[in-house]
Amino acid sequence: MTLLAAVTPEGADSHCPYCALQCAQTLHTTVAEGDVRTVTAAGRDFPTNKGGMCQKGWTSPTLLRATDRLTTPLLHGRPVSWDTALTFVADRLSALRAEHGPASVAVFGGGGLTNEKAYALGKFARTVLATPNIDYNGRFCMASAAAGANRTLGVDRGLPFPLADLGGAQAVLLLGSNLAETMPPAVQHLAGVRAAGGLVVVDPRRSATADLTADDGGLHVQPVPGTDLALLLGLAHIVLAEGFADVAYLDERTTGLDDVRRSLALWWPERTEQVTGVPVATLRRAAFLLANASPSRGGAGAYVLTGRGVEQSTQGTDTVTAAITLALLLGLPGRIGSGYGAITGQGNGQGGREHGQKADQLPGYRSIEDESARAHVAGVWGVDPADLPRTGMPAIELLRSLGTPGGPKALLVHGSNVLVSAPDADRVRERLASLDLLVVCDFLPSETAQLADVVLPVTQWAEEEGTMTSLEGCVIRRRRALPPPPGVRSELEILADLAHRLGSTVRFDTSPAAVFDELARASAGGRADYSGLSHERLDAEPDLFWPVPAGPAPHPGTPRMFLDRFPTPDGRARLIPVDHRGPSEDLRRDAPLFLITGRVLAHYQSGAQTRRVPELVRSAPTPFVELHPLLADRLGIGEGDLVQLDTERGRGVVRARLTDAVRPDTVFMPFHWAGTGSANRLTTDATDPISGMPEFKVCAVDVQRWAGPAEVLDDESLLFPEEVLR
Repeated sequence: MTLLAAVTPEGADSHCPYCALQCAQTLHTTVAEGDVRTVTAAGRDFPTNKGGMCQKGWTSPTLLRATDRLTTPLLHGRPVSWDTALTFVADRLSALRAEHGPASVAVFGGGGLTNEKAYALGKFARTVLATPNIDYNGRFCMASAAAGANRTLGVDRGLPFPLADLGGAQAVLLLGSNLAETMPPAVQHLAGVRAAGGLVVVDPRRSATADLTADDGGLHVQPVPGTDLALLLGLAHIVLAEGFADVAYLDERTTGLDDVRRSLALWWPERTEQVTGVPVATLRRAAFLLANASPSRGGAGAYVLTGRGVEQSTQGTDTVTAAITLALLLGLPGRIGSGYGAITGQGNGQGGREHGQKADQLPGYRSIEDESARAHVAGVWGVDPADLPRTGMPAIELLRSLGTPGGPKALLVHGSNVLVSAPDADRVRERLASLDLLVVCDFLPSETAQLADVVLPVTQWAEEEGTMTSLEGCVIRRRRALPPPPGVRSELEILADLAHRLGSTVRFDTSPAAVFDELARASAGGRADYSGLSHERLDAEPDLFWPVPAGPAPHPGTPRMFLDRFPTPDGRARLIPVDHRGPSEDLRRDAPLFLITGRVLAHYQSGAQTRRVPELVRSAPTPFVELHPLLADRLGIGEGDLVQLDTERGRGVVRARLTDAVRPDTVFMPFHWAGTGSANRLTTDATDPISGMPEFKVCAVDVQRWAGPAEVLDDESLLFPEEVLR
């Protein structure tokens, strides 16, 4: 292909379509023969990424020219017109609602949708469909962090401070997050703490992030999988016992110290070592590093950060609560240069839950059960508050209920590939297959889309306008760099069309700027208040952090929260006692090892996008399992051998990688693949009783050398590998 025009010098300023770091990038459009547009991405200076991007960001425009891009609606696998597809969907939804009631229709959203689309989807579910059954894949991402922060600090904003603040820290405790592979540009913000020898990484696997501690005097803490909560309780015990607690801060800014002190008395260092496997000396060193960096002891600042590795657990909310307790004991939250934060994973995982995709929330992070919140949002929507449904089922409960007696008969999926990303994936496939109607909006034929009755092709990031909210609560603009392919529509247009076909009188704008203005009004007065924002203002001021309430003068935004008070009734943070229970599954004779899951640098989430990018597929072409050489020797497994993994849910077969980065009692498997290499065919769907978060990160597994034919590795594991690598 001969290029006929040079890259336009100005380009379109936007942000990477992948993780919540939302690295700034400039998209340049080149016009080739036949008026075919090619887009390239260049890093752009922004506080979070400072011009850098990971390989996923650099290659993100590849998705715009994917050979299997969806451009025509599909009905039972056949191309049809938009009118035919939407008429079919509307007729089936009407019939099911008439026969079984509004709750017979469910909606499953995604943390990659723009704020505008997430808001419109929640509004559509609750006004047009009148169903309580809406949730999203953020339940797999931030639910435990949100629940823990809400009950202790009074609000959930992933990082309640700018990411760049980490640059001045003397100590950082990082639990369950592999930033070096999942968000590589974020690592530059750890340069200062690494130089100070104060980086403490908690991970049962020696990840790329844990390796950052090797040469800088930092500390890698390698607990038994599923014992992170016990580890935090032991650290908090040491802080109190050694007199490291910030007494003045605790007296002035918290409640509940006496109850927490009594509960922590049970977690003396020797007991903590017995449960976690972490030596007492290591526990003390970690506690001393944090304490010496805390403001009350004259340190330069300390942070406690959590990620999915400790949150995706049946005790995830309690683990986050214990992490916040540790931070409060040291007097960190609400002080410039110190604090607690949770590292959001998905691109708009923060904004996606703030504005209506979560089963129990209305826009502005309001409770759907709060009568004043219902009245306010209903007023913006022009409906009777009494007509709004109440709290629906969280994601795992919702997926379990599909097609069951009394459960939803139809599911609308937007921006999620549940067949790969949800735990106990074989059961999810059964539930999806049992539906009367499955509708998927996507721009690529994901594994979930391939099961759908109706597939509706939608725009992707460089083809649309909108906003995203990053992991630090910064509301940023997504800008259109090129028009979508002919025949492709935005979800805003689809929802407006369906609302009309279903006879709704509720207004649905299709302009992203107009939808955002409505979102801003709906959020006014809520914890996540966007009422002082608009597309126009964000174009002029690209670095605004919520809450940004409307007022006589433009509000400057809130980059750092809790400086004066916590958003609780008395303005104080709550210290809440918790205790360690352990994972939902114990090791047993027929499953004597721990299976832990995670990510690799080249791929993102279910891999539906990154497994279509040649450079990324070459970097990580196939699924695998990591085993310690001692374990492999005992099992008779060599490098590259096929390995069979069995849990109570299913079986996987993948190639072995031998490494001492994992514990001898543990195997590690990334979750980006489908088919025989799908980690989530093995994981448990047991959930945290408070957050509804599934326990992705640890389960009991049996591992053996595969004795069957090599052909067991099906093409679905690779997703069109020959075509992608050609």
